[in-house]
Amino acid sequence: MGRTPPKAASIACRLSLGIFSTLILAFLIAPLIVIVMFSFNAGGDFTYPIKGLSLHWYAQFLTTDTWTDAFYHSVMLAIATTAIATPLGTMAALGLATPQLPGKRLIGALLLIPMIAPVVIVGVGMYFLFSTLGLTATYTGLVLAHTALAVPFVVVSVSAVLTSLDRRLLWAASSMGAKPLLAFRKVTLPIILPGVASGAVFAFATSLDEVVVTVFLAGPGQRTLPREMFTAARDTLTPTIAAAATIVVVCSMLLLSASTLFKRKLK
Repeated sequence: MGRTPPKAASIACRLSLGIFSTLILAFLIAPLIVIVMFSFNAGGDFTYPIKGLSLHWYAQFLTTDTWTDAFYHSVMLAIATTAIATPLGTMAALGLATPQLPGKRLIGALLLIPMIAPVVIVGVGMYFLFSTLGLTATYTGLVLAHTALAVPFVVVSVSAVLTSLDRRLLWAASSMGAKPLLAFRKVTLPIILPGVASGAVFAFATSLDEVVVTVFLAGPGQRTLPREMFTAARDTLTPTIAAAATIVVVCSMLLLSASTLFKRKLK
């Protein structure tokens, strides 16, 4: 029996990988396409085919105080979370990159627990802890909770960039009389800035679409957009939810695009 020519085998392999990758991509983006499609539905339900194209549900989202207030609260909460989680995660990543740090593997594993643990368990744990501290039903508690969820993403992003840091540059800066803060600002920060930017984007996105922990901790006065979407889906299911979800997706895509452009400019 003749052997398959190497060129033919290579073409078949690439074709198979292409088909497989396309199927995976279609599986991943199909829910987003469905949500966007129903957000423009002229009808008031989620039946297919849609009854026509309309911006009615976007107009309802933008003219209803419940939705706009929830969106505003989510954005402000995400900004506060990003402002706290980004420096904390960056400092944690820098500490973990220190060769002399004892037990850094254990510390690194503990820092990643909010990322890998089931979010329901995290929410229950935070509820009991914050109830004791009197932080439930407060925006302070939500900011702290979202920060705890966002910090691991910053740690991972910055740690990935720190692997390219040549410590001989820091030693050279120190030998030339540069103090640690100056060496960080002139040597370390320009190198890790792309990772910091990526971590900030992930922190913002994590807070913007967080719903489970928010449901556990928020009171009647803390209405975030994901929580409002969850409540609306349970009570009165209308395409306004799809419009809200599409707006969140667009915001996330804009942030990701801005982060990508920023990193390209740094390079």
